[in-house]
Amino acid sequence: MTAEEFIEFVEQSGLEKAAKEVDVVTTGTFGAMCSSGAFLNFGHSEPPIKMVRCWLNDVPVYKGLAAVDAYLGATSMSETKPFEYGGGHVIEDLVSGKEVELRAESYGTDCYPRRSLETTIILDDLNQAYLYNPRNAYQRYNAATNTSDHILYTYMGTLLPRYGNVTFSGSGQLSPLYKDLNLETIGFGTRIFLGGGVGYVVGEGTQHKPQSGFATLAVKGDLRGMSAEYLKGAVFHNYGTTLYVGVGIPIPIINMRVAATAALKDEDIPVDILDYSVPSRDRPIIKKSNYAELKSGKVVIGDKEVPSSPLSSIKVARKIAETLKRWIEAGEFFIQRPIELLPNYREFKPLKIKKREVTVGDIMMPLKDLVLAKPEDDIKKVAKMIIEKNIDHVPIVSEEGVLIGIVTTWDLTRALAEDKKTLKEIMTRYVITAKESERVDEVAKRMAEHHISGLPVVDDVMRVKGLITSDDISRKLVGRRGV
Repeated sequence: MTAEEFIEFVEQSGLEKAAKEVDVVTTGTFGAMCSSGAFLNFGHSEPPIKMVRCWLNDVPVYKGLAAVDAYLGATSMSETKPFEYGGGHVIEDLVSGKEVELRAESYGTDCYPRRSLETTIILDDLNQAYLYNPRNAYQRYNAATNTSDHILYTYMGTLLPRYGNVTFSGSGQLSPLYKDLNLETIGFGTRIFLGGGVGYVVGEGTQHKPQSGFATLAVKGDLRGMSAEYLKGAVFHNYGTTLYVGVGIPIPIINMRVAATAALKDEDIPVDILDYSVPSRDRPIIKKSNYAELKSGKVVIGDKEVPSSPLSSIKVARKIAETLKRWIEAGEFFIQRPIELLPNYREFKPLKIKKREVTVGDIMMPLKDLVLAKPEDDIKKVAKMIIEKNIDHVPIVSEEGVLIGIVTTWDLTRALAEDKKTLKEIMTRYVITAKESERVDEVAKRMAEHHISGLPVVDDVMRVKGLITSDDISRKLVGRRGV
């Protein structure tokens, strides 16, 4: 049975009866899996070459291997058509039987004298061409939304401002790894459906964290047996390229525990909706949801209905589960007992930045050097102070020193021309700010996004602590690096 058929059978007949009568449950998922790629062996030319740099259809191929071995990563982007075509597209083209341009360079050696070559290849020209994906098929995923006031372009797709949408990945109740939640049947050597052909699990995937429901797989399979229907190059607008990969795993119902997890439904599978506007690896959870709500097409956040849309194809995932079921029934696919099960616990370590990074506090103009003003202050008086101090930005604060607005030299020039009298008539009340602890590159990006040249630096209660400008970044940071 497919996983969805098994769920219905359990609802009709009960878990115990289903566990006794069903041997295998088939699963499927089809989504963007960036940690994918292919090892290729081109064979030797005459005279031979030690390829040091290599491209396929202008997509750089990793060449830190032997002379004519290479690894083509799905996210490697074309040098002539970046953000339009990448390694995932090359893999799809090879599997489709299309001709691909191969270009290589070398420094020449005594045994590999050739220094360059240009030719075309098809998949059948290669000695070996196998998909090797370090991380596929997350057990479950987080979903994404955006609380900021500008569009975000991410690996979770385009996220519209102010809760404009929610995107999610994975196939929920068809998810291969979630159907064997405790990893009792999947491991090294498990035979699987991979890219339309037969592949194998070759170990835990990178970032494997099963204790939190984020187990992953490393998988491998021969490209020659695969289909472009289940290997699709793709572009995430303004983010980059990737490869959609079809993965299906047969889950033998070996005991009641496996039967119970194979029977889990979309509403049983939790999904955290994270705020991707926070540039951190620890993004805040906006809401705890599940696949049933996400697949309904809308999510309620607060009092707002937010449209939700999948980045994975549920239709293709169902087709994978059906195909795998048909293969097993026809005797074309045999269940392979794993040599070694996947670990069910793995510490997940963050990358520690051990070198101190420059923060806003290091280069900002301190409070003692700022000109602060009150909303009722006279415009001509403030304009005079700006000239004396040779500055462009004046934060407007309350009696308690809390930021409530900002004016710039441009605002004052216009105000004088229009005969305005006080700052409260002209000040910008919605102020973009920075914190002393923030990295300077994050703040520079914020300035560029909002087309502004200076940000007040505030504490947690919006009291002004300083000011950082694009000029500070240019003079103090870039100058410090000697660029």
